[in-house]
Amino acid sequence: MSDSHLRPWVAIIGSGPAGLAAAETLAADAEVHVFDVMPSPGRKFLLAGKSGLNLTHAEDFELFLGRFGRAHTILEPALRNFPPEAIREWAAALGTETFVGSSGRVFPTAMKASPLLRAWLARLREGGVTLHTRHRWQGWNAEGVLVFDTPDGVRKFSADATVLALGGASWPRLGSDGSWAALLADRGVRISPLRPANCGFDVQWSAHLRERCAGLPVKSVALSFGGQSLRGEFVISANGIEGSAVYALSAALRDAIEAQDVVRLEIDLLPGRNPEQLAAALSRPRGKATLASHLRKVAGIDGVKATLLRETADAATLADPARLAEHIKALPLVLTGARPLVEVISTAGGVVLDEIDAQFMLRRLPGVFVAGEMLDWEAPTGGYLLSACLATGRAAGSGALCFLKGR
Repeated sequence: MSDSHLRPWVAIIGSGPAGLAAAETLAADAEVHVFDVMPSPGRKFLLAGKSGLNLTHAEDFELFLGRFGRAHTILEPALRNFPPEAIREWAAALGTETFVGSSGRVFPTAMKASPLLRAWLARLREGGVTLHTRHRWQGWNAEGVLVFDTPDGVRKFSADATVLALGGASWPRLGSDGSWAALLADRGVRISPLRPANCGFDVQWSAHLRERCAGLPVKSVALSFGGQSLRGEFVISANGIEGSAVYALSAALRDAIEAQDVVRLEIDLLPGRNPEQLAAALSRPRGKATLASHLRKVAGIDGVKATLLRETADAATLADPARLAEHIKALPLVLTGARPLVEVISTAGGVVLDEIDAQFMLRRLPGVFVAGEMLDWEAPTGGYLLSACLATGRAAGSGALCFLKGR
């Protein structure tokens, strides 16, 4: 607690977007201290910036809400209080102008995260926020005091309110390793197991395909699973498949694999071609031309798509134009597992949403608030993840202020 006792002393654990958003909300009314295990703040935020920093999405707000699935009813007040247009205004106030891409995704004009983070941290410091790096949270002691391991030994802090914003368990080398789950579970907080989200999947490729195609994109295709179908592209990896179209279906694919071990994903290699017309084109006499040449000439299939065909179709299918057309329109890929947490974009699971109240406070731990990816929600890539982290961070910060004023 502050020595003066005039301002409440608030600890925020985690310096990602959710934690910094909470700090920004609290700074004017409290003495705010942000703690992080890493040597510098916002490590995962900066990593996201390497691909342009997809801040939010400009689609209709009701569609936007729907991207959060069953969690949208809990998240809706926070998202409405800090909607996509407000995120763009906030970034502009920090000197980062944004633009809307052709897909509706919103990016900084500079396509970098570092200028925005530098300006944000500078504003927080000017507002009196203190940052403590290399502080690994170890929970609370018997007196309810926060305990941290640091290079200088154990340090303890007594807080009037605490905001936890420790992230999920993806990319643990950047600080979010999910170790907080056991600390909260020991206090009776229900935790849904952390699972991969926006992830790639394992496929048992042949050595031939792996050597020829690993790292190559498969463009202008449609992926179908469980009644969902979408156009896009994906990437062949050494272990299987990844990329935007795969991530969009990853929640359904992951859940199905957990239930039945393996699933079959169907890929339409030529979503713009009518199946009957494709079969007719493939039936044309090819003379002395090879199958590869014939496919390239009449169907425009070559390169990685042609290799995928040979990987998944038997000789009888390749020799029968009608069956080959069916295979091209619904090429089956057997997925055997989701990629591990250490390499996925985000995680599902976390603090069960029933454990928090409308202010994002843990019902079992008064004065302790939770924000960001620690909570049990998931969303696809496209700006939704960062939007919800910013919005819930602000909501948790506001909740902490209400708690402090009502004590």
